[in-house]
Amino acid sequence: MIIDFRVRPPYGSFLNAVPYKDLVRTEFVCNRMGMHLPEAARQKSVEMMLAEMDAAGITKAIIPARKTNPNYGIVDNDDVQHFLETYPERFIGFMGVDPLEGDTALEEIVQRVVNGRFTGVIMEVGMLSTPLYADDERIWPVYQLCEEKKIPVILMNGANAGPDVSYSNPISIDHIAVKFPQLKIVISHGGWPWVTEMLHVAWRRPNVYVSPDMYMVNFPGWQDYVTAANYVLRDRFLFGTAYPFVPFEEGVAYFKNCGILEDRLPDLFYNNAARLLGL
Repeated sequence: MIIDFRVRPPYGSFLNAVPYKDLVRTEFVCNRMGMHLPEAARQKSVEMMLAEMDAAGITKAIIPARKTNPNYGIVDNDDVQHFLETYPERFIGFMGVDPLEGDTALEEIVQRVVNGRFTGVIMEVGMLSTPLYADDERIWPVYQLCEEKKIPVILMNGANAGPDVSYSNPISIDHIAVKFPQLKIVISHGGWPWVTEMLHVAWRRPNVYVSPDMYMVNFPGWQDYVTAANYVLRDRFLFGTAYPFVPFEEGVAYFKNCGILEDRLPDLFYNNAARLLGL
């Protein structure tokens, strides 16, 4: 069994986001990583994507909505909810949140997560129309609510996480992990390129999980992710593909052959995520 912690299906408003809107760019990135553009992405077929998941042994996947600057492609929470209702056994939804919406954001979290179909919250705060660092006090009410209600939070904190590379600096993650010690924080894109710094923060803060997803695959620093997955973060390291940037079968094969110890794979593929999500 495998849980993929970041998948963008070819569905609804996902098709207006960058991975599907600009397939030429997506294929270029895939090729630079030594991967191939998935055929389901090329054909924009959900059914083909499900077949690709089955072939790779991926039993569940996390589907993130997106509330950001519209230039990046907003992924509507209603679209994701409909997708979850259509495929209830295969997908787990994380609700997109713009913390600058204030009380409206908090009310929607209660509606959609506490009392609804979503399991967690995802924020990409450096990509808002007003970019924020992850430790900005204007986000604290969201963190407080999620900590109180035991809602896991994905923070996209790596690569193109904001107007410049400082928005990926994990020092902001360190600050909030200390401020909200019971909040479960998943770092999507693994803090890349601040790889060792991010792994240091996660090692120090037991409420931080690392999911490098596509930045695990032949990006500089991937060897350090492997070392962390084998040893100091073996209980808080998560598998992800950032599909469609990494095809399912190629991503699983890469994970199995990049140097991760065989006896660590059940935890990294499934157990760590299942424990985090309460499955």
